[in-house]
Amino acid sequence: MSDERISATRLVPADPATIRSVLSDPDGHVAIDASGMLQGATGRPVSSVGDSFVVHMDREALGDLPMGRYDVTVIITRHDARGVEWTIHGTVKPPIGHVWGYDLEPADEGGTRVTSYCDWSDAAPEWKPIFPVVGETALRASLGLLERAVVRGYPRPASTTD
Repeated sequence: MSDERISATRLVPADPATIRSVLSDPDGHVAIDASGMLQGATGRPVSSVGDSFVVHMDREALGDLPMGRYDVTVIITRHDARGVEWTIHGTVKPPIGHVWGYDLEPADEGGTRVTSYCDWSDAAPEWKPIFPVVGETALRASLGLLERAVVRGYPRPASTTD
């Protein structure tokens, strides 16, 4: 791990395509969020670089900045057999420049070794001191939530496909 990237890894008992389908679904992002900030999402599942959807955020869940509720646009920067990655455009202009992602590696023992990460190496210098916004504990928790979502499913409100 570098000073500008955090990550956590977990073996998830599912194939990469099944996991990728959760990571490609806006409601999947809400279901696996361990920070409590993602309150909902609007948009269709993504399938390629440049696709996007909107996430309805509540920064009060972290209790660090008085931002209240706001929306961000998740823009996919990588979407392939080996993983999904995105950046966020929101209230900060120009965008901060960090990425979140999941690397997917088929495991010899079955399932998929999933690595969740946040990388702020390309973030604007004035924003780097705020990172990491959520720590490795939240990344590990999101992996547990991902496994649960893959194995048991998760809610998909009808209003999110507008």
